[in-house]
Amino acid sequence: MRSLGQNAPSEWSGDWRILRSLAPYLLEFPARVGVALAFLVLAKLANVAVPVALKYIVDDLDAGKTQVLAVPLALVLAYGGLRFATILFGELRDAVFGRVAERAMRRVGLQVFRHLHTLELDFHLARRTGGLSRDIERGTAGISFLLRFMIFNIVPTLFEIAMVAAILLLAYDPLFAVITCASVAIYVLFSVLVTEWRTRYVREANEMDSLSNTRAVDSLLNFETVKYFANEGYEAQEYDRHLERWEQARLKNRLSLAALNAGQGLIISAAITLMMLLAAWHVSRGNMSLGDLVLVNAYMIQLFIPLNFLGFVYREIKQSLANIERMFGLLERSPQVLDRPDAKPLQAAGGSIRFEHVSFSYRPDRPILRDLSFEIPAGQKVAVVGPSGAGKSTVARLLFRFYDVDAGRITVDGQDLREVTQDSLRRVIGVVPQDTVLFNDTIRYNIAYGRPDAGEAEVARAARLAHLDGFLARLPEGLNTLVGERGLKVSGGEKQRIAIARTLLKDPVILVFDEATSSLDSSSERAILQAMREVARERTTLAIAHRLSTVVDADRIIVLEDGQVVESGSHAELLARAGVYAELWRHQQREQAREVPEPLASAHLP
Repeated sequence: MRSLGQNAPSEWSGDWRILRSLAPYLLEFPARVGVALAFLVLAKLANVAVPVALKYIVDDLDAGKTQVLAVPLALVLAYGGLRFATILFGELRDAVFGRVAERAMRRVGLQVFRHLHTLELDFHLARRTGGLSRDIERGTAGISFLLRFMIFNIVPTLFEIAMVAAILLLAYDPLFAVITCASVAIYVLFSVLVTEWRTRYVREANEMDSLSNTRAVDSLLNFETVKYFANEGYEAQEYDRHLERWEQARLKNRLSLAALNAGQGLIISAAITLMMLLAAWHVSRGNMSLGDLVLVNAYMIQLFIPLNFLGFVYREIKQSLANIERMFGLLERSPQVLDRPDAKPLQAAGGSIRFEHVSFSYRPDRPILRDLSFEIPAGQKVAVVGPSGAGKSTVARLLFRFYDVDAGRITVDGQDLREVTQDSLRRVIGVVPQDTVLFNDTIRYNIAYGRPDAGEAEVARAARLAHLDGFLARLPEGLNTLVGERGLKVSGGEKQRIAIARTLLKDPVILVFDEATSSLDSSSERAILQAMREVARERTTLAIAHRLSTVVDADRIIVLEDGQVVESGSHAELLARAGVYAELWRHQQREQAREVPEPLASAHLP
C-alpha cells in the first residue's frame, strides 16, 4: 500500500481542485441551492423521526392493548405522514436542484467544446476522435453525479449519523452511540482506503474503453479503405484485441469491487449484531422497552442503508473525479496560437499580403520555410508552385494563422497577423482546401455554412457559380440532398465544388485555393477555373497548386523548393527562363499527353 501513500496527497489535491472549480456553477443559482438544502434538512428530520413514531406504536401495543383500534390513530397517521414526508421532500429537493446540475453540464460541455476549437491544428491532427468524445461524455455525466451526490448524499448522511448518535447518547446507554460512531468511522476508513486502492483499476478500465471506442470509430470512418483492402477480418481482430484489454481491466475492477462490498458488509453486520445484543440485554434487565429495541434496530438499519449507499457514492465520486480530471485536462491544455491581450480586429482594405523573411518548422530538426519573402498586391492573383514537400500548403496555413511563424512576419494590409485577432483575420479569408470534408447534412447546409444567415437566392447563386446547378438538377431532392458522413455520398469533384460554393458565399477579401481543382476532371476544371477567375477578379488571391495548368493566368508565380523561393515571374517569363518552372511544366505536359481522358465521376447519390 506504500504507493497509495505516495500518490494520495497529489490525488487529494487534484480532487479538491476539481471540487473548487465546480463551486461557481452552484453559485449561479443560489436560491435554488438554498431551497434544495432546506428540503434536504426537512427530509432528514422526517426520516430520523420515523423510528421514534414506530417505538411508541410498539410500546403501546406491548402494553396489552392488542386491538388495532386501541393504538392511537395519531401515531399511525404520524408514522405514515413521516414516511411520505421523507419521500416528498427528497423528490422536491431533486426537482429544485436538477436545474443547477443540468446547467453545470451545459456550461462545462460548452466550455470544453469552445476550448477544443481554440487548440492548434497539431492537436486535431493527432487526436483520436472516439476516445475524445468518450472523455467529454463521461466528464459531463461525472459533473452531474458529483454535484447531486456530494451535496445530497454524503453531507446529509453525516448529518443523519450525528442526529442518531445524539439521540442514542442522550436517551440510552452511551455505549450505543460509541458503537454507532466507531462502526461508522471504521466503515468510512475502510471504504476510503480500499476505494483509493482500486481507483487505478477504474482508470484503467476507462482508458481501455476509450481506446476500444477510438478503434471502432476510426475503422468506421475509414469504411471504404477497409473494403478496398478486404481487411474486415483484420479490423475485427484489432477491435477484439482492444476489447480483450478492456475485459481484463473490467475483471480487475469487478473483483476489487467484490472485495470492497464484502468488507463493507462485514462491518455493517458486526455493528448491527453488537447493537442488538446490547439492546436485548437492556430489555432483559428492564432498562429498555421492546419499542426501544425496535427503535435502535430501525436506526441502525436506517443508518446503514444510506451508509452502504455512501460506499457506492464514494466509489462513483472517485470515478467521476477521474472522468472529470480527464475532461478538465483538455481545458488545461493551452493553445499554441493565442491572441495577444492588446490584439485588435483586422482592418482589411484591399487585402495585400506580405511574407517578410519568414522561417517556420513543425519540428526543430526539420525546417519547412527558410527566409521566405514575397508580396501579393491587393486584387492580384499569386500562385505558389513547386514539388511535393516544398512548403506550399504551409504558406496557406501560416496565412490563416493555424501556426505562428518562427521568424519574420506576415502582414495583411500592413498589419502583423500576430497583432490582430484570429477571428477577424479568418473572417476576411476564404479557403478552398485540397481535401474537403463536409458535414453530414444537406448540400444546402454545407453551402450555407460559408455564411449561415444567407438567403435561399444567395445559396443558389453560389451553387451556380461553382457549376453545381447541373449536378443538382439530376438529384430528386436538389439542395436538400444529404451528403453522408464526411460527404462520402458525393464524388470528390462534387465535394470540391460544394466547398468552392460555400467559400464564394462567404464573400471574403482574400481567397486561398489550396489545390482546389485537384479532384476534378479536365472539363469541370476548366469550367470552375473560369468561375474562380470571375470571382477572384476583385480579390487578392493566393493559389497553391501542383497542377501548373491551373495557374497560368496568375499575375505572378512563385516557385518554391526546400522552403525557399527559387524563381518568380509570370507563366511566360518563367518558361522563357528555362529553369525549374519550365522543367516542371514540360514534365506535366508529357504526363498529361500520356493520360487517357476519363468521364466525369458520377455521384453515389440516387
